[in-house]
Amino acid sequence: RLMNVCAGILALFLGLSAVQTQALPGDREKPMRITADKAERDDVNGVTIYRGNVVAIQGTLKIESEKLTIYVIDEEANKIVAEGEPARMQQRPEIDKAMVYARASIITYFRSEERVHLQTDGYVEQDGSVVNGDSIDYFIEKQLTKATSDPSRKDDRVVVVLPPSELKDKDKDNSGATESE
Repeated sequence: RLMNVCAGILALFLGLSAVQTQALPGDREKPMRITADKAERDDVNGVTIYRGNVVAIQGTLKIESEKLTIYVIDEEANKIVAEGEPARMQQRPEIDKAMVYARASIITYFRSEERVHLQTDGYVEQDGSVVNGDSIDYFIEKQLTKATSDPSRKDDRVVVVLPPSELKDKDKDNSGATESE
């Protein structure tokens, strides 16, 4: 049964990339290693909790948190929650792509929705492009990112930083277009 849980965890973490839908091809075949100060497994409720300096590594994927909770339903990990100040994730999505770095107080992966949610001070960076927001959702299958600010915090805004190279590429795409207000 532990092997089924580990296999489910491997599949879920491969989908955690907040920018691309595919992990580096070799990552899928590699084992996942989770280290922590403490681990507690509740088979009745289908929950495993790792606490204290948690590090999960599979190929180029690395997750660091203070607490990592894995929820298992029907012998598959359906939800994974990494918590920390901040929790961190990194992965190389493809051989020719830059590393993706993400951090937030809470990083949650919802398998049934194919969605990664970064909650409280979310941050995603890849190849110079950065998205900051209090809440960031990435819908893996649709490759759709939604970021929002916290309306209860004064002057809290979503911030997107695009490197000059990306702006040049966009200018080429819109070469015949004009801007109007």
